[in-house]
Amino acid sequence: MSDIKEERRQIQRVKYPTRSVLVDCESQERYYVKTENVSPLGMGIVADGSIPNLVGRDVIVVAETMVMYADVNRQEKREDGRYILGVSARRFSDDVLRYLFEHIAGADLDEAEK
Repeated sequence: MSDIKEERRQIQRVKYPTRSVLVDCESQERYYVKTENVSPLGMGIVADGSIPNLVGRDVIVVAETMVMYADVNRQEKREDGRYILGVSARRFSDDVLRYLFEHIAGADLDEAEK
């Protein structure tokens, strides 16, 4: 088991600046955010200063060609008033996949430009 943990720690994030949609699984609220970096295990996301505290919440992130089911593990306010969120990937369950196809398939990333 410790070999798996060590291997996971060695996977580094790479830059992936793109507009994204973050969906709070509990409230089903959509937030337009910017993905800064990504790895198979998580993402770094920048969000507007008005976003609620999402630490500990299950979220789904739709980022251009990727969809990630994740836990928000940190949310820190930046000097410019925006937040940086760290998310850790989770495995998709049948329920989450069903939710994706029923509720998020129509998310319009162009809305983020408004």
